[in-house]
Amino acid sequence: MSDTVTIAAERTVRLAPHEVFALFGTAQGAGWLFDAQCDEVRPGAVVSLRLPLDGLGGHAVDVLGTLARVVPGAVIDIEHTQPWRGRLSLRFTPSGARETRLQVRAHVPGEGMEWLLHRRGIPLPEPPDDGAVRLGAITNASGSGAVYSMSAELMAELAVDEVNADGGIRGSAAHLVTADDATDADQAALEAERMARLGCRAIFVNSTSASFEAVRRAVTGWDVLVVHTVLNEGGGLSPTAVRFGERPDAQLDALVAPAMATAGGRRWFLVGQSYVWSYGAHAAARRAITRAGGEVAGEALHPLGTGEFAATIERIERSGADLILSSLVGADEVAFERQSHAAGLRATTRTVALALEEATIAHIGPRAGEGLQTALGYFQDSPVAGNGELLRRYRTAYGVWAPAVTALSEIVYESIHQYARIVHLDPDGSAAAHGRALRRQRPVTAPDAIGSRDLLRPQLYVAQADGSSLRILSEVGRPR
Repeated sequence: MSDTVTIAAERTVRLAPHEVFALFGTAQGAGWLFDAQCDEVRPGAVVSLRLPLDGLGGHAVDVLGTLARVVPGAVIDIEHTQPWRGRLSLRFTPSGARETRLQVRAHVPGEGMEWLLHRRGIPLPEPPDDGAVRLGAITNASGSGAVYSMSAELMAELAVDEVNADGGIRGSAAHLVTADDATDADQAALEAERMARLGCRAIFVNSTSASFEAVRRAVTGWDVLVVHTVLNEGGGLSPTAVRFGERPDAQLDALVAPAMATAGGRRWFLVGQSYVWSYGAHAAARRAITRAGGEVAGEALHPLGTGEFAATIERIERSGADLILSSLVGADEVAFERQSHAAGLRATTRTVALALEEATIAHIGPRAGEGLQTALGYFQDSPVAGNGELLRRYRTAYGVWAPAVTALSEIVYESIHQYARIVHLDPDGSAAAHGRALRRQRPVTAPDAIGSRDLLRPQLYVAQADGSSLRILSEVGRPR
């Protein structure tokens, strides 16, 4: 599908254009300004908003993007990758005395139309076998995980393009099949079954542990390798499943004791999601806190997609906790940290967050995120060899306003490259054989470089939020 459809919507507001413009992205403009959330109206700032799709018989769609052009009081242009790649244009036009006609115009490309139709239950076309080596990538283009997955599909695409530019896999082109699981395990299973039918030899799951497990079960018997490409709690392995990324044990060993020393406290409150990721992370947290001489003052678990944390914040205040561990992910983490800051919780507690990377901290915002700490295997200012060249290629391919490369997307790029090298050497091998090759551990003394990092035991860096970015504070030894 290649046709582009233009969608337009508008609101009339009883304020002058410069007054309406000043309210864009604020709580006061919620609802009638397309529920936009944006801390700074300037080129390069991140934004989330709700795009009305009544003209296509659909519902509103949450869009995540970056402000690409700003004319104060008149124009805001937004480039976005979620839930599809496109551009939105907002115009603030005078309409009578002290009234403004606010228009939003979206040019929806073919991939966006396919996403919309698929979301309404219309199956995607299944092309005939063209001899390519097909690889699947399941990401969170929508749902609560969309924030952390903003650059994942782009990084998967970049890796496949580079594999093909280098001659493909044993002379055959690699072809990427992508899907949005909407941060929903059942949808992930359906997408995995479709990818298996299309002949995908491996599926890279850049989504939750629940989605990874659903995909693993869905393709049992298909001789398809499943690779989890975000930080995770471990476990859930089989001969045809590999889990890459950071583990909470290693993250917490790097974070807990220093946070306690800085805060001068020992009482922790754990906040997370009510599924296996947080269960495993909080079990690791209890062990790390005990080793450091601390104690757990309370715990709150929330379903994925939670946006209101007032009751939990009140519990934290009553608990007397000095420190907070957050294992929340995506939009849930954004909402919790913004509400914690608004409630004044930063004045009495120090927070470490396990799933905090550049895209998430940008949406949390410079004031609400200030001082948050995390430990991950990759940051945009990582000193690892080859990182500067990777970022240059990424910006050349996708532009200056493309979302940040993060620990939760860079690993997709490296996973695909490592897998392609294995299949190139063993084109007829089974999924289990390729999985064993991916799991083969590198020597602890081997230096890290982009494209050949140890993704099973990644080198960790402790970083702290500084404005809307994450600044590396220290390097942590690679887990053994």
